[in-house]
Amino acid sequence: MSSLASWCHRHRLVVVLAWTGLLLALGAAAGAAGANFGNSPTSQNTDSAKATALLQKAANSAAGKSGRIVWQVKGGKVTDAATAAKMTDAVKRIQSAPGVAAVTDPYTAAGARQISRDGTTAYATVTFDQEVSDTQVEHVEQLATGPESPTLHIALNGQAFTVNPKPNAAADAMGIALAFVVLLFVFRAVWVAALPIITAIAGVGTSAIAVMLLSHVITLSDTTLTLGSLIGLGVGIDYALFIVNRHRANLLAGMKVAESTAKALNTSGRAVVFAGLTVVVALLGMLTLNVGIINGMAVGAAITVVLTVLAAITLLPALLGLIGPRVLSRGERRTLAGQARRVPDRPGMGVWGRWAERVQSRPKTLGLVALVVLTALALPTLSLRLGAADDGNLPASSTNRQAYDMIAEGFGSGFNGPLVLAVEAPTAADKAAEAELATAIEQVDGVAGVSATPIQDGQTVGVISVVPKTSPQSAKTSDLIDHLRSDVIPKAEQGTSMKVYVGGTTASNDDFASVLLGKLPLFVLVIAVLGFLLLTVAFRSLLVPAVGALLNILSIGVAFGAIVVVFQFGFGAGLLGLGSAGPIESFVPILVVGIMFGLSMDYQVFLVSRMREEWARTGDNRLAVRVGQAETGKVIAVAATIMVCVFGSFVFGGMRVISEFGVSLAVAVALDALLIRMVVVPALMHLCGSINWWLPRRLDRALPHVSVEGPSEERAPQPHEAYAPETV
Repeated sequence: MSSLASWCHRHRLVVVLAWTGLLLALGAAAGAAGANFGNSPTSQNTDSAKATALLQKAANSAAGKSGRIVWQVKGGKVTDAATAAKMTDAVKRIQSAPGVAAVTDPYTAAGARQISRDGTTAYATVTFDQEVSDTQVEHVEQLATGPESPTLHIALNGQAFTVNPKPNAAADAMGIALAFVVLLFVFRAVWVAALPIITAIAGVGTSAIAVMLLSHVITLSDTTLTLGSLIGLGVGIDYALFIVNRHRANLLAGMKVAESTAKALNTSGRAVVFAGLTVVVALLGMLTLNVGIINGMAVGAAITVVLTVLAAITLLPALLGLIGPRVLSRGERRTLAGQARRVPDRPGMGVWGRWAERVQSRPKTLGLVALVVLTALALPTLSLRLGAADDGNLPASSTNRQAYDMIAEGFGSGFNGPLVLAVEAPTAADKAAEAELATAIEQVDGVAGVSATPIQDGQTVGVISVVPKTSPQSAKTSDLIDHLRSDVIPKAEQGTSMKVYVGGTTASNDDFASVLLGKLPLFVLVIAVLGFLLLTVAFRSLLVPAVGALLNILSIGVAFGAIVVVFQFGFGAGLLGLGSAGPIESFVPILVVGIMFGLSMDYQVFLVSRMREEWARTGDNRLAVRVGQAETGKVIAVAATIMVCVFGSFVFGGMRVISEFGVSLAVAVALDALLIRMVVVPALMHLCGSINWWLPRRLDRALPHVSVEGPSEERAPQPHEAYAPETV
């Protein structure tokens, strides 16, 4: 690593220009090609997937992309002559618009049920062709909203008219600004605050454009860019900070800029690469789940982490060479030049040194209190319910939310998420059984209405539409789906060759949640085992990795507990403008597991590697743990604060799913750094003594030797060895 740093330092202008050129070249390519984001369907062998496949195979129009046009009259009825004339004309225009396969008009006999009982609300269902373009959909939207007036309100919802909230650029800016303020307040040097942010922006900007281009090759969700920014800014600033902090310590010890940069990269740079690769491995491990939307997000996030690490080990050394000693504050530069009194060496000075001594003196009490607090915060995880938040959680200004509310008011909440039963009925007896099934479903509790499309001669596939009494995101709707599949449908299928599959968006979301929830425990276990193996190789110990793996699981539990309380229970969601209480988006916990595993490993590596150095030098466990905690506490606290600022800023970005990531990661990172790494880990290591570093000789010989922070003799001088005491 030192040779790479030396090369980047010598050719610093070339490196900076190379990064600038790469960013401009990728930007030009993305400007020409654009992006092609989209949500890929799941390839799981679920009941809803079978329903969709059956309808598509039969070329049934119900399998096409569809949406609703909803209108509501104030102070009148939708059947009034003027309103009926306006909307009938609009519907006729839509029927003849390109890309439209069919329209169900509420002013005809076939669509009479699409007018509410009180006569104030109506809707038309628009089904598009399979290959409809965005331009054609936008044209239909314009035709639909044309007749709107102060007394006639029109809104759109459904799959075809879904409007995804756009990422809020202000969230990125706010996170960056807060990170700059934190760094400036702690280090009192503008360049110390600026360099980590510049490095992170270079990595995130390059990766964002690369992901846009990659969207033409693989299917990537439209939230991939925002998620990548959230992760990239957090880890990018932290990784650069670790290197800059080591570089500053080297300079304060009297090293020249070139030598200091090389040694910083050969020590903290190694830890950054190890931590970054750990995050990438955790993210790419999600590919084993074989879920389309998660695969895309994992790949996009992994690319972001790789490029932020690359920026930290190439661009940052070049920038450090350009800045020179100005990475130190003016006071530090005067001290270094001998213009100020040198502060005597006093190990353990500062807040973190005193806190380390307190943990050493009372490890049982402090460790137990911290564990109780963390366990209490993780307990809501036991109530975790996965699903998909419906349009009722969108901002009130959204047309999708307005249509949702009008439908719920006029027809009931269940109309916003009907179940679509695909019926395979090859014989006449099966077709009769389909009619009997529709009648039986009408008597089921929780069903508001049932309509069956008659199977025409020569066809073998029919459709039964079931409207629940409850909203799509309600747990009662999920219970209804389970009841239909396990009780009602099997009874109707007995003695026939009829096959019935429950589909539709609501059932598909429910199946997706069930699949991921079933895979979540195994994924957490795999991540824990992976963490144990990596830490065993890094620290030549069995106990330290075991404790780290278990505490990583506890940290993930805290993250889950936070989103359950805020989003599922609804405490504070309304105040934050995040909608009402509802299920957690199905893929969020999986991604949180991978991300938190990597972030927790970062802090564990940074903390324990310093303890390991001191143990190798002195053989005194108590001294090693105390010194390691005292000397890394400040940087870990600052790094965690920056993470919280970046993640917290995304809570207000206007996208519920990103807000879930922001809340869970901000809370988990704060508690992981302050309670787990600064209390629980050192307390347990004090209690365990020298057994912390025990490793069987055979295993020691068998394991590869990996130096996380370089040779011990190259350890950088610490704050109490330099010219200034530790500050907070």
